[in-house]
Amino acid sequence: MSALAYYGYKTTRSEADYLVGGRGINPTVMALSYGATFISTSSLIGFGGVASLYGFGLLWLCFLNIVFGVFVSFVFFGTRIRKVSEQLEAYTFAELLGKRYQSKFITVFSGIIIFVLMPAYTSIVLVGGGRFLQETLSMNYNVALLVLAVIVGFYVLSGGIKAVMYTDAFAAIVMFVGMAIFLFMGYKAVGGVIAGHAGLTAMKDLVPQSLVEQGHRGWTSMPELGSPIWWTLVSTIVMGVGIGVLAQPQLVMRFMTVKNNQALYRSVIVGGVFIFFMTGAAFMLGPISNLYFHEHVGKLSIEAAKGNVDLVIPALINHLMPEWFVYLFTLTLLSAAISTISSLIHLQGSAFGQDILKSFGVTSFFGIDASRIGVLIGIVAAVVLSYVLPGGVIAQATAFWFGICAAGFLPVMIGAFFWKGSTRAGAKASMIVGFAISILGFIFLHEKEAAVLGLSKALFGKDTLLAYPMTHVDPLFYALPLSAIVFVIVSLLTKKETATGEQHEEQAG
Repeated sequence: MSALAYYGYKTTRSEADYLVGGRGINPTVMALSYGATFISTSSLIGFGGVASLYGFGLLWLCFLNIVFGVFVSFVFFGTRIRKVSEQLEAYTFAELLGKRYQSKFITVFSGIIIFVLMPAYTSIVLVGGGRFLQETLSMNYNVALLVLAVIVGFYVLSGGIKAVMYTDAFAAIVMFVGMAIFLFMGYKAVGGVIAGHAGLTAMKDLVPQSLVEQGHRGWTSMPELGSPIWWTLVSTIVMGVGIGVLAQPQLVMRFMTVKNNQALYRSVIVGGVFIFFMTGAAFMLGPISNLYFHEHVGKLSIEAAKGNVDLVIPALINHLMPEWFVYLFTLTLLSAAISTISSLIHLQGSAFGQDILKSFGVTSFFGIDASRIGVLIGIVAAVVLSYVLPGGVIAQATAFWFGICAAGFLPVMIGAFFWKGSTRAGAKASMIVGFAISILGFIFLHEKEAAVLGLSKALFGKDTLLAYPMTHVDPLFYALPLSAIVFVIVSLLTKKETATGEQHEEQAG
C-alpha cells in the first residue's frame, strides 16, 4: 500500500490529478475503489454484528446495494455525473452541484455539510478498525485509532485521489480473499449452508424475550410487520443505507475519475460482484454466528461479545479461525478501514479547501494548500469523535450519514442530471428542507439518537416529541419526500433558469 501511495504521489502533478485523478483512472481500479470505499469496517464489523441480532433480513440491504449502489449508480447517475462534471470542469461533489445550478451558495452549503457532518461517519469507520485490533490482537484501542489515523493521513496528504484509489483497489482484493475464506470456514463450522440454516431456524425459541416483545421472530425470518424491530431494520438500516448510497459524495467522486461512459459500463460487473460478495458474506455470517456460539460456548452472539454488537464478528474470528487467519483478516479489516477513511478524509479536505475557502478566494495558508489543511482538520475531528462515541454505534451512525445525504442531496442530484425544469431556487430550498428535517427528526423524534443527545428531554421533558411508531421510523421516510416535494413545487413556481450549467447538461445528454 505504501508503494501504491508513493506511485500516486509521483503521478500527481496538477489540481485535477489530486482531486479527480486526471479523469483517466482504469475502470477496474475505479470499481474496486468504489467497492472498497462503500464496504468499510462499518459493513463488515458494524452491520455484521447487527445481522447477528436481527437475522437474515439484512440481506435486503445487500439486494439494494446491488440495485441502487451499483447498477443505478453506475449506469444512470455515473454516466451523467461524469459528463456534466467534465463539461463544467468541476472537481468536487459540491462544486459540481454549485456549477450546475450556477449557485455559490449551493457549493459552499454542500461543502459545509460534508466538512462538518462527515467526521461522524469517518470516526465510526475508525472505531470499527480500532475495535477489531482491540479484540483480535489485544491491542490498546486508543493506540489502534492513532496508528490508523496517521497511516491514512500520510498518503492522503501526499498523493490525493490517485493514492487513495490505487490503495483502495489493492485493499479490495485483500478484502475479497479474506471474506471468501471466512465465509467458507464459517459455514463449514456449522455443517454447511443447509444444516446451518436449519439449525439456526430451530433456535427460534432462544431469541431473548426483550427482542421477541419488539417483533423478533427468529434469525431466519423477517420481524413482525410494523413492530419496533421491523421499523428499525427496514426504515433505518435497509432503506436508509440502501437509498442513501445514491447520494454519497465520496462515491460520486469516483465517477468523475474515469475517461468515458464505456469505462463505467465495464466496471458494473466488477463492482456488483465485489459488493454482493462482501455485504452478503457479512450479513450471512452475522446470524450464523449465533448457531456457532450456541454449539461451542452455550451462548448467543451478543452474549459472547459482552453486549457490544461491534465485537460479534471479531469474537467469531477469534473463536473460529486459526491464528494465521486472524492476521490475514486483520489485514482485510485494516484495508477496509484505511480505504474508506482515506476517501472520506480526501473528500473533507477538498470540501474545506476547494468548496468553502476557494469560493471566497482563499487557496492556501502559509504556503500550504487549503485542501491539505482540510485533510488534517478532518483527521483530528474523526479521532476526537472516535473517543467520544459510545459502543455498538457503527451501523447506527452509518445509517444516519447515508439517510441525511439522501434527504438533502438526492432530489437536487436527480433534478440536476435528469430534469430540465429544475431551478436554482428549487435546489436551495430542497437542500435546506432535506437536511433540516433530517437533523430535527434525529434530535426530537428518532428515539435512539434523541435519547442519547438529550436535547428533547432538556427542552420538553421527554426523550421524543411523538409516540410510537415515530420513535422508530427513520427521518429519511419523511425528510426525503418533503425535500423532493419542495424541490418540485419551488422549481415550478420560480422562473426557469437557462443557466450555463443547463446548456452543458443538455450537451452532455
